[in-house]
Amino acid sequence: MSTSAPSQARILSGVQPSGTLHIGNYFGAIQQHIQLQDSQAEAFYFIANYHALTTLRDADRLRELTHNVALDYLALGLDPAKAVFFRQSDVPEVHELAWFLATITPVSLLEKGVSYKDKVTRGIAANAGLLTYPVLMAADILLQQASLVPVGEDQVQHVEFARDMAGFFNNAYAGGQEVLKLPKAHFAPGKKVPGLDGQKMSKSYGNTIGIFEEGSALKKKVMSIKTTSVPLGQPLDPENDTVFAIYKLVASQADVAAMEADYRSGAIGFGHAKQRLHEALDKHFADSRDRRKELEKNPAEVEAILRMGAERARHTARVTIDACRHAVGV
Repeated sequence: MSTSAPSQARILSGVQPSGTLHIGNYFGAIQQHIQLQDSQAEAFYFIANYHALTTLRDADRLRELTHNVALDYLALGLDPAKAVFFRQSDVPEVHELAWFLATITPVSLLEKGVSYKDKVTRGIAANAGLLTYPVLMAADILLQQASLVPVGEDQVQHVEFARDMAGFFNNAYAGGQEVLKLPKAHFAPGKKVPGLDGQKMSKSYGNTIGIFEEGSALKKKVMSIKTTSVPLGQPLDPENDTVFAIYKLVASQADVAAMEADYRSGAIGFGHAKQRLHEALDKHFADSRDRRKELEKNPAEVEAILRMGAERARHTARVTIDACRHAVGV
């Protein structure tokens, strides 16, 4: 017995509510998610609050961060009429599928997880949830019969694991027939965003600029960006500068060209360059900031959107789980 295949390509991606989203998240993934909702494929996006439990131990904080991710995506342009948007925890079928997958997945496969090994190396406790994270992620993907999973390089292995697990299940219980659809990684390399210290922007490095930061908080962040020591009036190198790298993401082509010319001629110092970046960042996200403030006044509207998305996601989930139950004999 096979699941009913979606009538068109289906994209699925999730975001973990483990902290405040920053512009690295936006240009690295969220921007691509918003664009893909206008493609020919169905778009399914979920807030992975169960995944966040591997490291987050504060119930109120998890609820707050989950709500904030919903606000952020909707303010940045996610359209619930174009994309299915839901909380992972509102689709409980994911746990049943995760258990089915866990029973046929070798521990040795999970121990090869690059993300798992990296987190353990960084001192995160090696709990069972962290080790089996790829099983739950595979269940997220396979439950919705996703055909394409937009990922960066660091997540490609998880899609490969999902393919492996789907194959294990199909071979074990269906003689190789496709009960679970094998997904493909949709390599979507987002723009790389340097943090305040020049390293990759990351919550774990404490070097981020929040998407919706404004006013003095935003200015303070921008003015703290690490730069080289170059005497005023001397040329600056736009190819190796964090301020210019971020400016290119948020300013118009004409403004970028003008800034580059000023860098190369020595007509601008880092202080003025940071002022221009502050203005460009403030302007780039201004409309989204306004939409977010309106959404904050209507939490019931946000909740209704997530509930509607969960109903649509559970429809697909029940089809998949019924097929898997039949295959395993329960």
